[in-house]
This record gives sequence, structure tokens and C-alpha cells, in this order.
Amino acid sequence: MQLLDKLAAQLEERRQQGLIRTRRTVESPCGPHLTVDGRDILAFCSNDYLGLAAHPAIVDALREGAARYGAGSGAAHLISGHSRAHAQLEERLAEFAGPYLVESRALYFCTGYMANLAVVTGLAAGDKDTEIFSESLNHASLIDGARLSRTALKVYPHADVEALDELLGTSTAANKIVVTDAVFSMDGDLAPLPELLALCEKHGAWLIVDDAHGFGTLGEHGRGALEHYNLRSPYIVYVGTLGKAAGVGGAFVAAHATVIETLIQRARPYIFTTAAPPALAHALLASLDIIAGPEGRERRLHLSRLVAKWHDGLRLSGWTALPSHTAIQPVVIGANEPTMRAAAALYGQGIWVGAIRPPTVPAGTARLRVTLSAAHSEGDVERLVRAVNALNVQMNAEERTTDGT
Repeated sequence: MQLLDKLAAQLEERRQQGLIRTRRTVESPCGPHLTVDGRDILAFCSNDYLGLAAHPAIVDALREGAARYGAGSGAAHLISGHSRAHAQLEERLAEFAGPYLVESRALYFCTGYMANLAVVTGLAAGDKDTEIFSESLNHASLIDGARLSRTALKVYPHADVEALDELLGTSTAANKIVVTDAVFSMDGDLAPLPELLALCEKHGAWLIVDDAHGFGTLGEHGRGALEHYNLRSPYIVYVGTLGKAAGVGGAFVAAHATVIETLIQRARPYIFTTAAPPALAHALLASLDIIAGPEGRERRLHLSRLVAKWHDGLRLSGWTALPSHTAIQPVVIGANEPTMRAAAALYGQGIWVGAIRPPTVPAGTARLRVTLSAAHSEGDVERLVRAVNALNVQMNAEERTTDGT
């Protein structure tokens, strides 16, 4: 039993460090008000930013898609799993991202993680004359894609355009790839994409943009970070996630048609996996209609009002609310133990907020990760603000008592 004992010891060490992750069972549709393990909970930990996951029109489209195409695809896209629903979705996504790309084409993936692995490894393809330049706060999927690419890798400091310029300028690689999140998932801030694109055009490098948390929420029409910054270039390879603001599942890569054809031919995460159920693609067509239409615009405006209400109401001492204007609103506490204690105290009040610890964030920056949704009401946010403010006062008082001050 030595192998099991070793694993058990490692788990206990994680437990002592406050790093154990746990699951809760949700018994109701995704939304702000949930039934979790039999309790009524107000949730601020979902990435359903526009509140579309349980939207009646999308649920009806999913039902219609299942009736039309069945439950599964049966094979990989390159065998017999590529349905008319997949093709229609890719055409719509290429059109959706088209104003910000050149000769746009799109490719649909089962998950965002898979899309990022595919795009990084597919563009690098083990080429010894390739060098990848990765943002220090990139999502794990981008980091793993860079590692799996088996090419030279350099990491530049967060949002440090000058450091990246120097790295690109000294690189002799023929194939340079810059990889960045658009909205950073743990901080909620935006990458300086205009400056990054200018560097890529200057140095002849691809710019892979993972807009998992911007697609649907940023831009007048919800087209994401590229619309937000009004960027257009054949150097951009755009990744959008469809299980967050779009409310369903999967992801896509949009880029020049030649890039997409390259991924189809050599991206292993695309070639060697069964295609997502066509019903999901059919449902996403309805989701895109909502995102781009008047309802989507109103949901984004409501979300902006909720972000403002959150910031206007906070009164914190010792904790730091990061200056994010996106749906991601972190409150940095610092150490793991008080962060876990704060999350548990909120949950005891019926409010579910995620507690984020290393290695997801740097040591000493453990935080509450509040995520707002257009499905939240102003009253929901007011309740959260009151609870966080009161908890901050309470925990500061307890700390002073423990210190003898």
C-alpha cells in the first residue's frame, strides 16, 4: 500500500496548507439563485456572465437540436462527426469575429482548454525555429499548450510591453508566437492588446488572444476584446469561449482561413477527439442571436451597472478590491487560511464566492473571486456588499484581538 500511502500523505500536506479543493452539488439550473446540497444559495462564482445558461430560447434551441441531430456526434470531425449544426456555427462565428480579422474562418472545439492546446501546439508544431512568448498570468491551458509545443519558451512579466519588445527584438526565431489572455481570469484586468499587436506587426509575430472572459461581455455587440479595442489584423489568432458568457459549452478559434486550415491538418486536440454534440452547436446559434441583439446589449449595460454598484459600496480595510471593470471582481486577502475562512463565513450566510489560492494565483495573494452576472439583481449585489464589508470588519477585529492589540 506504499503507493496509496504516498498519495494520502501528499493530500494531507495540501490540506495543512489550505490547498484542498472540494466540490458542491448544484441541484438547479445555472443562475444566481441556486439549490446546492439542499440549501438556497446566492452564487457569485459562475462564469455565466450574461445569465444565458438557463435562457428559455437557448434551452428550446438545445431541445430542438437534440430532436434534429440526436444526443451525440459519433466520431471526430474529420471522420463523420462534423454535422450541419457545427458547420453553421462555424460560419456564424467567422462572421461574428470577421470585422476584426482578415479572411476570417472559425473552428469549433469541445472546450476552451482544448482550443488553447490546439492553437498553440498547432501553430508551433514542434518547429525548432519557433519561439513562444507567454504572458506571466496566462491561463493554465495556454501554459500547457506552450509546454506541449516542444519549442523554445520565454515568459514576459504581466502587461510589460517593453520587456516583450526586447524579447522579440533579440529573438532569431523565424516563427514567433505571442500568447496572452485578453481578460485575466484571476485579476479581471485587460491585456494591453493594441500595444501587443503593434509589437507583433513590428517583429512579424503571431498574436494568440484567449478572450475566454471577454467574448460576449466586451464591445458594443459583444464581440469581445477585439471590438473593445477596435483591432484588426491578419496576425491575430482569436480564441473565444462558449461556455461562459454564451451560456452553453465549447470554444472556437477564429483567424485567417490559412491558419484555420493549418489547425485542421495538424492540431492533435482537434483531430483526435470526438466532436461535441451537434445539439450544443445548434443551441449556440440562438445564443449568438441574443448576444449580438438588443437583449445582449441591455444585459451588458446591466452588468456594467452592477460592477459600479459593487465598487461604490465596498468599504474595506486590509483587504484589496482590484480595480477591475469586468465581471471578474477579486478581493485579495493574502494568506490561504483567512481567505478560506472568509469564503466559509459567506457560505454560512448563504452566499457562494470562490476562494482562489496558489498555485492558481501567486503565493501571498489568495483571494475571493467574485463574478457578477447580468442575471444578478441590484439587490443581490447590495446583499453581497453588505456581507463582505461586515465580514472584513469582523475579521480585522478578530485579528487585532489575536495579536493582543
